[in-house]
Amino acid sequence: MLFYFDKEEIKMVDEVIIRLHDGSKRTEVAGTTYAQLALQISQRVGHEAVAVKLLEVPAADRPWPSTPIANSATSATSDRTLLDLSREVIPGAQVQFVTLSDSEGADVMRHTCAHVMAQAVSRLFPHAKFAIGPVIESGFYYDFADHDFSESDLPAIEAEMRKIIQEDFPVIREEISRADAINLFAARNDRFKVEIIEDLPSDAILSIYRQGEFVDLGRGPHLPSTGKIKAFKLKSIAGAYWRGDSAREQLTRIYAVAFAKKSELEEHLHLLEEAKQRDHRRIGRELELFIFTDDAPGMPIFLQNGMHIRNELEHFERSLQMARGYEEVKTPVILNKRLWEQSGHWSHYKDNMYTTKVDGEEFALKPMNCPGHMLIYKNKPHSYRELPIRIAEYGHVHRHELSGALGGMMRVRSFTQDDAHIFCRPDQIGSEVTAVLDLIKEIYSVFGFSYRIELSTRPDDSMGSDALWQQAETALQNVLDHSGIEYQINPGDGAFYGPKIDFHIRDAIGRMWQCATVQLDFQHPERFNLEYIDQQNRRQRPVVIHRAIFGSIDRFIGILTEHFAGSFPTWLAPIQARVITVAEHVAPYASEVLEALREAGLRAELDGRSEKIGYKIRESQVNKIPFTIIIGEREAAQQAVSVRRYRHGDIGVMPVQELIARLHTEVSSRLL
Repeated sequence: MLFYFDKEEIKMVDEVIIRLHDGSKRTEVAGTTYAQLALQISQRVGHEAVAVKLLEVPAADRPWPSTPIANSATSATSDRTLLDLSREVIPGAQVQFVTLSDSEGADVMRHTCAHVMAQAVSRLFPHAKFAIGPVIESGFYYDFADHDFSESDLPAIEAEMRKIIQEDFPVIREEISRADAINLFAARNDRFKVEIIEDLPSDAILSIYRQGEFVDLGRGPHLPSTGKIKAFKLKSIAGAYWRGDSAREQLTRIYAVAFAKKSELEEHLHLLEEAKQRDHRRIGRELELFIFTDDAPGMPIFLQNGMHIRNELEHFERSLQMARGYEEVKTPVILNKRLWEQSGHWSHYKDNMYTTKVDGEEFALKPMNCPGHMLIYKNKPHSYRELPIRIAEYGHVHRHELSGALGGMMRVRSFTQDDAHIFCRPDQIGSEVTAVLDLIKEIYSVFGFSYRIELSTRPDDSMGSDALWQQAETALQNVLDHSGIEYQINPGDGAFYGPKIDFHIRDAIGRMWQCATVQLDFQHPERFNLEYIDQQNRRQRPVVIHRAIFGSIDRFIGILTEHFAGSFPTWLAPIQARVITVAEHVAPYASEVLEALREAGLRAELDGRSEKIGYKIRESQVNKIPFTIIIGEREAAQQAVSVRRYRHGDIGVMPVQELIARLHTEVSSRLL
């Protein structure tokens, strides 16, 4: 429900006029809280509201409450700020009540649930200390120190949380000065809270929240009481470093999920179990796709089956790129430090780069392919007639990730990017970016992926002038607008050298993965002094479009493994057909069938072991082989094959060439 406080219609100093969205008006006493206002509107709104959202904030000359909105010494705030219901109404602000059915309301509940978890821990383990407890997607976590937590502690913590929820403590917000806040948390030996406070400005006004005997530092907002928390579940325990710094203290992080309805929690837990069954690390090991070792942490080792998938992906993308005028190149994996300084990567990325000394000079393993491609362009002069120049590389890159952040193929230190750079004239930006978007759409459709698009804008650590950034952001936004593509703005998440369009793909169980990216770069042509000669024989700067579709091929394979649950479509499957024998004396014919399949360009293998046929069929199904070809006396006599299709069972007896034709149809059409 939307309504307005209108300064111009304030009749008395102790009254404010409220205009509802339907044009009706209400008069409330100045100092009314949002909770009281919600009840004045209706019992339903009063019962369901959990916070209030500022949609439009009054100008600086409008009356403000004595209490600042933000946790700072200034009363400035941004649009759409969430406030506690206990706050007093702000004349002139347009607001909307938030309920648990809203995403913001669910996050308010999760934030309060994090405080409830901390309160439960304080009761069960009085010596534990508290770091931070932010909201994350679908849930929250809290970091603790000074207690050796284990998974066996979770049921007790969960039970104590339910007790606190049942006690239904009011959640009371209080403002506190910086000095008083330091004294409060120092008295409790909460060193992490003290450090957080000490890092804030000396005149900062902070807020704390009390619920029963427990008090925590927080910006809020929170639920009016702990009893409004609905469905939650403690999920897991992990290690974390204080403030993400591996040189700082190691903490224990307890993860949890929380939802407004029990049914939503049950659905989420079901998806988690489904994700566990699809875990690419387990499937990769069982299907012999890839392995990991402590001798090369974060650096996957591809086995032969994994290489089949990788080669198919690269061949598929190469064929489309070649048809679109891309030329493939290869650049060194190690380059001199001065090149990384010139590109700007050294100042923005050096902590994630592996370095070494060569002939007394410092070199670095490349974390991306961009500088090498700039050298290729600069290798010779270019005319406007040559542009656009599109160069692509399957570049092996290395990035130092913290050991705690590594996670199978999803977060690695060594991987291959399907990288490409398009050098074009400014007037070609629109057509080239549009062509890249079309290519991404074509490739993703083959895997059945839907996706969400974000336009990520200038980050805080960017390089280059305001004018060039504005030009680049406008160019990308124009392409998206003219293409009619739906997208969201992701402020401040662009690359340090330019804005980008990011694709977030949705897998079979609804999870989102950021993969493809299209980045517009006016900075590197300046830094590398790239040029082309225009029609008037003048030197001009090209524009660079950075583009990756799979992103990290390694990670994309991990995503595909979970998306298909290891049951890859025939064109992508490591082994497309397995020939199995019923008896030893049919082995010669089985070998002929195997040879025919391989000569037809299909990936096939023979299981001629003296095991029972039922066992061999089941094993083929466990290995998710698309086609299982059974050779017995009847098949040998008829010069035919009996075929079983994974998940479909027996599909009949047919001549070998008919089977080959069927396989070729599935492979060539890349049938899902």
